[in-house]
Amino acid sequence: MRLLAVPQANTLYGNDCIKRSAGAYRECSERVPRTDRYLRSDLSKIDEPKAQALFETTAEVISGLDTAFKHYEEKSEKAWK
Repeated sequence: MRLLAVPQANTLYGNDCIKRSAGAYRECSERVPRTDRYLRSDLSKIDEPKAQALFETTAEVISGLDTAFKHYEEKSEKAWK
């Protein structure tokens, strides 16, 4: 997710742009782990192997996204410093 706190946006919208971006970030970072848990909990309810693989792969991608949000928040990756 790209935050909207870029110089061009700030020139147009002022600090409200930064506040909206921070709110969107918090909302996404709260939803991502819930979505991961939801997908994994439904794996046992799916009989078709290809559908199970799809749910499992999606959960793995979302888990990676959760990790990326955490690294962004902690500024633990070089790109976020």
